[in-house]
Amino acid sequence: MFTGIIEELGEVVSIEEYGDSSRIRLRGPVACTGARHGDSIAVNGVCLTVVDTPEELAASSGEFSADVMAETLLRSSLGALRPGSRVNLERAMALGARLGGHLVQGHVDATGSLLSRSPGELDGEGNPRWEVLRFALPQSIARYLVDKGSITVDGVSLTVVEAAADSFTVSLIPATLALTTLGVKAVGDPVNLEVDVLAKYVERLLESRAVPGLTVASAVSSLTTAPGLTQDAS
Repeated sequence: MFTGIIEELGEVVSIEEYGDSSRIRLRGPVACTGARHGDSIAVNGVCLTVVDTPEELAASSGEFSADVMAETLLRSSLGALRPGSRVNLERAMALGARLGGHLVQGHVDATGSLLSRSPGELDGEGNPRWEVLRFALPQSIARYLVDKGSITVDGVSLTVVEAAADSFTVSLIPATLALTTLGVKAVGDPVNLEVDVLAKYVERLLESRAVPGLTVASAVSSLTTAPGLTQDAS
């Protein structure tokens, strides 16, 4: 499990393609600190298993590698990575640690794409203090999103500002723009999307109990707007 709070902007060092899989080597000194075989590290929101640790690589420390199966390459944006690509990295959360974002599994539900960027007010140097980003939303997961609910975009835990039928918006603060790949995404770029797992459980419960008049959206909305469960846009 992860929290969606990015620890480091990493970089793809190399990619070895084997036909039905690939081995990706990544540089991330913070994310791979103390990494061991079998540890989990989220790469752009995809949970990958560490294969080679920094100590086992012939090159400089601060690097690790992970195997990516064809299914993952097809169903996520990892297939578009190239050497030099920047990636969001997060180690698996420690039991008992603070949950700064929301519960993230590292299992991508679908891919979307950036539709637009709308800068907010400018600082003294002419840089936007915040931006509103709109992403295309596949119909298959649209029902899981609600205003003020949570979504993971390329591994980043974000609060939904507006949940439309085929898109959604998020507001990004300067820290998110500076410390994640979302600050440099261009219109048309693909992103990995993971919806809040709570919404999936709610849907399954509704299907089994068939509560009259209760929809997934209304049930999730009541959960995310309950006192103590709301999140600020980040």
